Amino acid sequence: MSPAPVMPAPRRGWCPGLARPMPTGDGLLVRLHPVAGRLTAVQARAAARAAREGGNGLLDVTARGNLQIRGVTAQSHARVAAVLAGSGLGDVRHDGGPQRLTLNGPLAGTECRAVVAAVEAIGREVMGLPAKTLVAVEDEAGALGPVEADLWVRITGAFPSPLWAGVRGGGGAGGTAQLDAAPPPPIAPPPCGEGKRAPLDRGPCGAVAVDAAAQDGESALPALQLAVATPDGPLWLAPLPAGATFAILRVLLTRLAISGARRMRALANDQRATLLADLTTGEGPPGSVAVPAGLHGRTLLADFPFGRCDAALLDRLAGWSESHGDGHLGLTPNRGVALVGRDDATAEALRDEAEAAGLIVDPADPRRAVAACPGAPACASGGTPAQADAPRLAAAFAHLARLGATAHVSGCPKGCAHPGPATLTLVGRADGRYGVVPQCHAGTETGLVLTFGAVLERLESTRVPHDVRDAFREPA
Repeated sequence: MSPAPVMPAPRRGWCPGLARPMPTGDGLLVRLHPVAGRLTAVQARAAARAAREGGNGLLDVTARGNLQIRGVTAQSHARVAAVLAGSGLGDVRHDGGPQRLTLNGPLAGTECRAVVAAVEAIGREVMGLPAKTLVAVEDEAGALGPVEADLWVRITGAFPSPLWAGVRGGGGAGGTAQLDAAPPPPIAPPPCGEGKRAPLDRGPCGAVAVDAAAQDGESALPALQLAVATPDGPLWLAPLPAGATFAILRVLLTRLAISGARRMRALANDQRATLLADLTTGEGPPGSVAVPAGLHGRTLLADFPFGRCDAALLDRLAGWSESHGDGHLGLTPNRGVALVGRDDATAEALRDEAEAAGLIVDPADPRRAVAACPGAPACASGGTPAQADAPRLAAAFAHLARLGATAHVSGCPKGCAHPGPATLTLVGRADGRYGVVPQCHAGTETGLVLTFGAVLERLESTRVPHDVRDAFREPA
């Protein structure tokens, strides 16, 4: 039997926020969207208090570095909203667009975070953006690896300037960018107000044309390289000074908002061709690799097992950030936390504290290779207890994880925890069994349905990732 084709992942639901929580199996889910994924210790304690007093005490970190509070009730929601809004964690827009537009790597330097702030400001000016719009922002240290973005912005360093000389690359051990460096002056997005001509105009047939005037006065800004999502992957443009890149970004986001498409890669071919007609393509940077758990200079990256923590642990993390570091936590795309030590000794102490608390600090930990959603009963869509089954799968999968294989335990076909394909994907069904789809994502149809125990038994016969397809071959 030929392998099942890899079809597009199924459409997932709308994105909850603070003002608009989402009903789930364990109550209302409130999602917080801190810019750059950064929380102060005070904000982390506020989130822990909200989870403890208004929810069920459980929190999840998402693959976009956002924080979810679970188990909120209709009666407690107003109190939760007041606590969080009072700490600066309220919603920033109310038109259904993305509360957080950008994603950056956990080791992103201050320069990268300044670009993030500028992109967020541009995005808030564009009404009607699809809720899941994502702009990935990277620098050399803040790599993200493969992400499901609509646009990419990469700091190239082609135009050095005094403004950025003191912050590029941070100042940590081994040259690793640190999260505690003072930020540079903010980058102002190009003005488009009354009486000012936008630095990008629409050329013939609506194509984008860069106004040469946009280059004026930009010697103090970094060079940025922009990429646009297409069905075949990112299409990279030539590097430009930041002001021109921001102007192009504004137009691209505006065109996406009025197109009716949910994601940039879903634009019709003629829409995409018109949008890119007058833009100069360039050579893309080397593919980035996500930074693993562990110590990187003075920055500790610690993953929560399957993205889950509780209020007590979040309180402890806030305390560690103050006693050992700069009083900030970074939420990471690896569904964990970044903490910066004041020196090498405190960084090592952070690692020891996190490991003792059950966080993942070893890049070889097999739990890092397994993605899992909350599953039943926490999620109303879940047919299986994905979060409870994930540790057992990780233990049985460890020998394959060491060889680079990945697994995904999804409570339903939406695949929220991992939209892309994995070496082995388990899809929960209403009868408590799993549909099994090797080398595919959770939305792939399959004729092989097994109990979780039968999945573990078949894994015993695998030795290398290639064996997974044979071990889980569909019945003829």
